[in-house]
Amino acid sequence: MNQFLKPSSSPLLPRPAVFLDRDGVLVEDVGLLRREEDVRLLPEVPEALALLKAAGYDLVVVSNQAVVARGLLDEAEVKALQGHIEAQLRAVGAPLLDGFYFCPHHPKADLKAYRRDCDCRKPRPGLILRAAMERRLDLSRSYLVGDRPTDLLAGQRAGCKTVWVHTGQHDAPLIQTSESSLEQPCADHTCGSLLEAARWILAQSSSSTEVSALEAKR
Repeated sequence: MNQFLKPSSSPLLPRPAVFLDRDGVLVEDVGLLRREEDVRLLPEVPEALALLKAAGYDLVVVSNQAVVARGLLDEAEVKALQGHIEAQLRAVGAPLLDGFYFCPHHPKADLKAYRRDCDCRKPRPGLILRAAMERRLDLSRSYLVGDRPTDLLAGQRAGCKTVWVHTGQHDAPLIQTSESSLEQPCADHTCGSLLEAARWILAQSSSSTEVSALEAKR
């Protein structure tokens, strides 16, 4: 399990987060993304990230990166490519992301060093759980936004609410895993873009705040 982690302030109480898949949510899914020139931000992503950040959510990318297991990029190159993506986001007004966690493994990796039954390859929740531990995140108040059923399963298993965006591989089958069978995910919300997802998340947060305020008056 690997990370590209930015420094975090450490408030006393755990914070909520929005966990984001990368390909198909932040950038176009072009298959195995390897080159900077193939990076294309999806529409309205900067606005969506700005809304979530302003509402107090940590923004953490959690991504399977089988390009490493296949020997197409090494881990440093994956981090460098992520840096390029974040530079593009900043150039169009998006806020800084708070962390990038990725899994380089695959059960049938071409490179033996990465051929393993890990807990960080989605649909397993290891990336999310590690981020929560290291960044003091409250998973019960957090969300996972992904375009694949595999993303949603990882979010559900970590205890997050899930949003299924139909922006990439939303109709793709579950990815290859060492598990013999996988349950089908049931998203808390389905929508057509990250911006729609962000607005729904903020609406849920607003409703929860109003309920808490009413209960406090009783």
